Amino acid sequence: MTVELLNPEGLPKPDVYRQVAVATGSRFVFLSGQVARDADGTPVGAGDLAAQVEQAIRNLDTGITAAGGSFADIAKLTIYVVDWSPEKMAALGEGVARAAGGLGIDPMKAVTLLSVAALAEPDLLVEIEAIAVLD
Repeated sequence: MTVELLNPEGLPKPDVYRQVAVATGSRFVFLSGQVARDADGTPVGAGDLAAQVEQAIRNLDTGITAAGGSFADIAKLTIYVVDWSPEKMAALGEGVARAAGGLGIDPMKAVTLLSVAALAEPDLLVEIEAIAVLD
């Protein structure tokens, strides 16, 4: 495995992500921010943060698979949420859980969550980008 995910002593131990990702592969894959669009570009989950998170993660999985890897090779996620507030955590978690269950993946990665005023299109609620390392 090219990515080892850790929650080392001396740092908080979050339930939903890992504090450190140690990558030892030789090929980096940078996945553009993915949004709630299907393969045809059709919007998915209008007004539904959980549905949009699920689709964005599914799109990341498609991207890393096309690069010859798997979701396990992803070391770092950056999640951009429009007008983030703690009340949105349940919907974010629901979307992650649905994607993980449907794809059979472990979504726990090193992660940064950022609140943004808007994304590229007005109906988008979330965008997720990733960095992966492959052998």
